[in-house]
Amino acid sequence: MQNFEQIRDHLDGSDFHVTVQDPYVLCVELSLDGGRRHQAIFLSEIEDDDGRRYLRVNSVIAPITGIDCKRALAFNWQSRVGYLAIGELDGVPWMQLCENRPYEGLTPAELDRLVLEIGGMGDRLERALSAGGDLL
Repeated sequence: MQNFEQIRDHLDGSDFHVTVQDPYVLCVELSLDGGRRHQAIFLSEIEDDDGRRYLRVNSVIAPITGIDCKRALAFNWQSRVGYLAIGELDGVPWMQLCENRPYEGLTPAELDRLVLEIGGMGDRLERALSAGGDLL
């Protein structure tokens, strides 16, 4: 996959439920745990200083209030896919699970796996950090 439009075309033709389609932002909503839980995964395009474009896949986890930063950094160290970051949602800082991938080498199968992995892991983290809640 070489650009965001190819990402959009693939997701539009897949079994994923796409809920937001902005020019360079998509939102996929996963239904998990037999439909009892849902996790939103956002896909967007970012660019580095050299103009190289990347696909960012992220899922909002929990507001940062009360989160143990030491545990979050330990997760980042142990994680093979995804990393924790802080991003704003409606002006409120939230912990997010993110993954950035260059378009080169990104296949449709890898994109599907990435959406499912970030979504599933994001839901598990959200459940752990919100006493089992499903915040978003």
